[in-house]
Formats: sequence, C-alpha cells, structure tokens
Amino acid sequence: MREDMAKYRRMSRVRPQSFRDLETPPHWAAYDDGLELLGRQEAGLALPRLEEALRESLAQMESCRAGCEGPEEQQREEEEEEGAGSQGGLYETIAGHWIRVLQCRQRCVGDTATRPGRSFPVPDFLPSQLRRLHEAHAQVGNLSQAMENVLSVLLFYPEDEPAKKALNEYQAQLGEPRPGLRPREDIQHFILRSLGEKRQLYYAMEHLGASFKDPDPWTPAAVIPEALREKLREDQEKRPWDHEPSQPKPLTHWKDVLLLEGVTLTQDARQLNGSERVVLDGLLTPAECGVLLQLAKDAAEAGARSGYRGRRSPHTPHERFEGLTVLKAAQLAQAGAVGSQGAKLLLEVSERVRTLTQAYFSPERPLHLSFTHLVCRSAIEGEQDQRMDLSHPVHADNCVLDPDTGECWREPPAYTYRDYSGLLYLNEDFRGGDLFFTEPNALTVTAQVRPRCGRLVAFSSGGENPHGVWAVTRGRRCALALWHTWAPEHREQEWTEAKELLKEPEEEEEEDEEEEMPSKDPSPEPPSRRLPRVQDKAGKPPRLREEL
Repeated sequence: MREDMAKYRRMSRVRPQSFRDLETPPHWAAYDDGLELLGRQEAGLALPRLEEALRESLAQMESCRAGCEGPEEQQREEEEEEGAGSQGGLYETIAGHWIRVLQCRQRCVGDTATRPGRSFPVPDFLPSQLRRLHEAHAQVGNLSQAMENVLSVLLFYPEDEPAKKALNEYQAQLGEPRPGLRPREDIQHFILRSLGEKRQLYYAMEHLGASFKDPDPWTPAAVIPEALREKLREDQEKRPWDHEPSQPKPLTHWKDVLLLEGVTLTQDARQLNGSERVVLDGLLTPAECGVLLQLAKDAAEAGARSGYRGRRSPHTPHERFEGLTVLKAAQLAQAGAVGSQGAKLLLEVSERVRTLTQAYFSPERPLHLSFTHLVCRSAIEGEQDQRMDLSHPVHADNCVLDPDTGECWREPPAYTYRDYSGLLYLNEDFRGGDLFFTEPNALTVTAQVRPRCGRLVAFSSGGENPHGVWAVTRGRRCALALWHTWAPEHREQEWTEAKELLKEPEEEEEEDEEEEMPSKDPSPEPPSRRLPRVQDKAGKPPRLREEL
C-alpha cells in the first residue's frame, strides 16, 4: 500500500491535498507535519504544528484517563491481566478498584505514544516533543520559549547533558537573568500527577502484591521502594532490545579467521555510507554460478517452483518471480528432475556464506541459517515502458519500516528473529536490478551495489539497513538470498533435511563404520574436511574451504 501511495504521489496533477488520512489521531498528524517541516529547515512553519502536537497529546491522555474510571464489570479483563483482583472485604475491594484505575491511567502514556496499527509506543514521546520544540524556538530566535521547553525536558531528565548545555547557551544569548522563566505549566502538572500515581502503585506492589509495569524510563529512582529496585533492574537487564549488537571486527581480525581463499573485501560499511554492511567478492567461480543458474532453470522447467510459483512478483506486476528452497532442490534431485551437483552446491554455498557472515560480523557468537532461497526475477517483455515501481520496495528484514517517521518496529509481521542478511549474486547479464540502501525515510539513497557472479552483500537485518531493488527491465536476475539468526530455535530445519536427502550411500556406510569402530584416543581431534569447489573450464586448481 505504501508503494501504491508513493506511485500516486508521483502522478501528474496529484496534490498532497488529494489525500485524506482517516486513521491518524490529531496529535500524530500534527507531530508528523512538524517533523517534516523541520526536516525542510522551515522551523517557523513547524512550530505551530509541534505546539499543536503537544497540546493534542496531553488532551488525548486526558480523554484516555477519563475512560479508566468505568464501572467494575467493564474492568474484569484488565483485572485478570494486571493480577489486581479484589479479594476480602469492602476495603480490599475499594483498594483493588483504585489500583486498577491507577494502572489504567499510567497505560494512557503508552497508548497515546503508539501509532495506529503499531504494537509498541514511541519511547519518551513527550520529552522528544519538548526537545523538538526548544530547538525549533531557538532556530527562529524565540529564546524565552526555547528556555521554557528545555526546562521542561530537565523536569523529566535533570541530568540530561545536551539539555543543560542548551539551557546555558540560551541564558548566555539572553544576556540577563530571567527569574520568571519556568517549565511549562502543563508539563509540570503532568509530571507531578504522574509521580503521585507511581508512588501509590509502587506501594501497592510492595505491600499489597499488585503488579505494575512502569511505562516511563524517566521515573526517578527515589520513587521506587528500595526493596523493588534490584528486581526491576534485573528485569530491565533481561530485555533483549536493550543490548547493543556486536560490532564487526576490524579487517585484520577477520582476515585471520577467514575460511575461504580468494575472497576479497570490496566495500566496507564506511565505503557503503552505513553501519554493519559489507561487499565481498570471489565467493563463487564462474563455473559454480553456472551450476546454480542451471539448477534454477531446471527447477523452473520441472514446474516445482517454491515461493511464488513463477507467477507475477508480489512486489510488481512487471516481473515474474521464481523461488527454490534447499529442501525442494534436494527433493527434485532425488527424483531426478535436477542434477544432484547443483542441489549439493546450493547447500554447500549457503554454509559458505554463513561462515563468512559469522566471521565478519559475529565471530564470538554463532550464527545459524534461518532461511535460504534461490530467487530469480525476470522482466516481462512489453511491460517496461514508463515503469515507475521497484523490483522490491524499500524495507528492513527484521522490523516494519515506517518511512514517515524513520522508525522500524521490531514486531510481527516482520521476521523479528533475523539478525543478519546476505545476497549472493549469480549473474549480471540483465538491465537494472541493482541493490540499494537508503536512509530510514526510504527515499534518500546512501549506497548502491551492482550484482555480479560471486558477489556477496551482507548486512545486519535491522532498521539501520533499509534496502530495496531497482526495477529489472530486461533479462533475468538470480541470487541466493540468506538470512541468519543468533537464536538456535529458529535455525532452518529444511537445510538439515536437505542434507540428509543428498547424502551418498558411501557416506552413510562410512558414518556407520565410524560409529562401530572404537577409538583408541578417548578425545581425538576431528579431522578437517575440505570441500572442493567446482573447477572452471580453464582447469585452474580449485580453491578450498575448511569447515570448523
């Protein structure tokens, strides 16, 4: 739908006023307009919209809070969720009802900060609005209002260094003390009331066994009873989204652990204008590319396409999309519909990519393949004139990208367990089809990579790497798409099944003999196995790869 909207906006005689949003609440509409105007360096026009956004946000919270004081029968479901059921006599019932009201009121902060259709709120929604406001006021010279808003930020975070620095700058520019300048009254009221409710809820947690999930990261430690602080700190540390991803090792390190000869580093993250991105060349010989291209062709002719069954692509009506999984390739090889060499090479190459991706990005934490897909996109002849769409719209691989705000929501339907992605190209004899990276707005292109045989583009799967594919306007573009995960429970089961199907009888007999023969050494060192590559036509010696 976003791609369709973008296409409509590019059409002639279509104006922004032609679109009407019936879902976004007023505070979100005003906030997004303000951010867009700020991005265009139009602070004077942005200020009224940002002020409206803050005003409407507080009004939305008031409306939400008013709904928290409904009759008892309407709160049965919330009672079960929060574990604050009424037990005992009259006073316990009154206390239980009041606890539920307070819990509901505190949830209003998160409800207001959650975009329509999203599952999680924007963190620090009110402080972030105040930061935008004080910066915008400063840009147009309204230093008194800038100070008022930065003082409001300091109510949330008294030790915020950027806010304190901005406050000092504004005071220096004003040149004289302004004792009458105070934080915004609406923010003072909000914070005082919220802290009073939090104190009551933490008391209920400590003494009445109630539960409470504090929606605000700015809550002062003094509000939380000392007996609860340690437990809450442990819960905070367990949250997986608070941990930074492991940083890639320098080139000197990963060259030492590189397991594949002949692979060269073509572009690193700095050259690609991003983070956790890399282009490596030499992963496949021309002969190996030919074997995998033939596998894709044979599988398509056998009529056993996985993915989208060779129909028009789900991303564009101007291309056909064919996909082949490792298990389907193994099954076709077993049935004699495709060559076993290609199916085996598909397995071996996917492991080759996983090994390199782990060596480069995550040497201290094992990566597992979560999905492997041999995909081909073919331009449909006669349908490429005046084409305006992409082969694959801009997206991120483990989160839902929101170009309007630049945020990426790690929630379903995204594959949230994916940690690293890889694209191994098999050919370059087509027009268009380049991979490109963008800013989170999905519009500003930061880097572009041209496919070629044996080229791997690997990158982290999150919102830091939005990417898409330019339209394929002539020919057929084939690549091996791979996704990796740190979570072993999400490893690709089909890969193991395919490996079992493709085992040669001799290999199975050797394994049986090894199991029967007792070892003289109680802890022998496993022999390193070398998997030869397919030789090219020039008869050059094969490059070798060692498995750990």
